[in-house]
Amino acid sequence: MKNVGIICGGFSSEYDISVKSAHTIRDNFPDEFSAYLIFLSRAGWKIQVDGVQFDLDPISFSAEVNGDLLKIDVAIVYVHGDPGENGKVQAYLEMQQIPYINSGPLASELSFDKWFCNQFLKGFGINVADSIYLASKKEKVDNTEIIERLGLPVFVKPCDSGSSYGIARVDEADKLSDAISGAFNEGRTVIIESFLKGTEVTCGLYRSKTGIVALPLTEIVTENAFFDFEAKYKGLSDEITPARISEELTVEIQALSKEIYQLMQLRSIARIDFMIVDQTPYVIEVNTTPGFSAESIVPKMIEASGRTIKQFWTDIVAAELED
Repeated sequence: MKNVGIICGGFSSEYDISVKSAHTIRDNFPDEFSAYLIFLSRAGWKIQVDGVQFDLDPISFSAEVNGDLLKIDVAIVYVHGDPGENGKVQAYLEMQQIPYINSGPLASELSFDKWFCNQFLKGFGINVADSIYLASKKEKVDNTEIIERLGLPVFVKPCDSGSSYGIARVDEADKLSDAISGAFNEGRTVIIESFLKGTEVTCGLYRSKTGIVALPLTEIVTENAFFDFEAKYKGLSDEITPARISEELTVEIQALSKEIYQLMQLRSIARIDFMIVDQTPYVIEVNTTPGFSAESIVPKMIEASGRTIKQFWTDIVAAELED
């Protein structure tokens, strides 16, 4: 029986959310594997066995547990934010020749940076919001110029942060500077995007042995100004699966999601968020490590598809380990 280590935690504000996601995956992993949680923090690596944490050697990816050596055969990186969702852990695992079930370092880093991801997709003719890039907090910002180009409202986002940390919707010109400062508190770079008015939907997908599978779309209706942290994790949104859009548009968005999955060379699980404006889908974000806790969208999509979470991960493991 192979040992699977589900790496969670990390260095960002999303530590606790990552741990919740990892618990759900571990509790629903295929029976032919022994699944363990691996906690990554600034203090080092820990593996949990029967509720007790032990030091994990990150070189050999093994731990001494009650006098026996426990070696991890394959990893799943489920660190939301730095250093997992941005591909750093995957790059490290490749250096150590440790197999893992995830998108690779380049795909992860590209998808994690909202600005570079949007520019990449734009190059293939995929619709994204008009935007302005701020490469440093020291950069001189002309608020009037930004508003003249993008209008109001705008969304201000750290390029390299998840779970909506640091994101603000700005409806008034005098609030723009504070929003930019807040975004820089969460990320090294910032993107300011034009407002897209429409219906927000998201598409979960993964690769099975028979090809890329798109799950039923979920429509997101939030009570807040946008789908922020509270809306995502504190029940201040309605997540409707399947989305209340036409079958034709559903098929179009699922096909577009598969195209993006292939273009970005994604692996395993992914979720792509869209805003539908006048029947035209615009990509908002590509997630290679989407939330997987009880409150998260993808498990609900899986249920709506008629699968169980265990069947879902069985399909992924079969496809990824076959390679």
